[in-house]
Amino acid sequence: MILVTGATGRIGGRVVHELTAAGATVRALTRRPGEVQLPGGAVAMLGDLRVAASVEPAFEGVDVAYLFPVPGWPVADLLALARKAGVRRIVLLSSATLPGGPSLIERQHHTNEDAVRASGMLCTFVRPTAFMANDLSWAPSIRAEDTVYNAFPDASLAPVDEHDIAAVVAAALLDDDRAGHTYELSGPEPLTTVERVEILGEVLGRPLRFAELSPEELRTALVAHHPPAVADAMIGVLAAATGTTAPILPGVHQATGGPPNTYAEWAGRHADRFR
Repeated sequence: MILVTGATGRIGGRVVHELTAAGATVRALTRRPGEVQLPGGAVAMLGDLRVAASVEPAFEGVDVAYLFPVPGWPVADLLALARKAGVRRIVLLSSATLPGGPSLIERQHHTNEDAVRASGMLCTFVRPTAFMANDLSWAPSIRAEDTVYNAFPDASLAPVDEHDIAAVVAAALLDDDRAGHTYELSGPEPLTTVERVEILGEVLGRPLRFAELSPEELRTALVAHHPPAVADAMIGVLAAATGTTAPILPGVHQATGGPPNTYAEWAGRHADRFR
């Protein structure tokens, strides 16, 4: 029995799909079990990772659990309940080190990793770099104006497709031999912000414009959706990535045996969101 948290999100939903396709018995944690559609065989369970006691029934009978961190979750309490219920192994979504040194976001992920290690359960850490899916935030201005508003046009990242993250997580969940492994994931190529905009335009078949914001203007936009400290961390990553070439990380190939998806492949899958 495998428990998937964040089971209705971009990564968790794909993890459930990969696991059921492989014939695994899957329990999907969600705050709204009556409203979700899951692949055949997966069972929705009520629970909220921010309230440890609500997850306790979902841990019962589970061998391996995938944990998708949420802000403010009581990670030590959740792990204690998992171990008490007999969970043997944890696969944790964490974060690769991004430019600029350990940011607030990375420190939070490292705290989560320390808690999993301290729990005494077997563990596997999946550390992606920036998500390609972050660029879906550009969709409204692309649809309306064929324009992307952002700062740091030359910031170099090697973002990773959420499908590749899910494939690595699923591989780790399905194989006990993955215990003790850490997989650091990136996409196959370093790309600046402007280069990603150009690729999107090629996929959509029309030129897109990049309109450069100041860091202060970008911070204002980010704070509308993120806590100020998180917005500052995101800006710090982009500032540190300017004038560099992002490293390519081997985790997707190590875990799956195949190459990571390109940004163009990701953009093609999501093209309708930008049209």
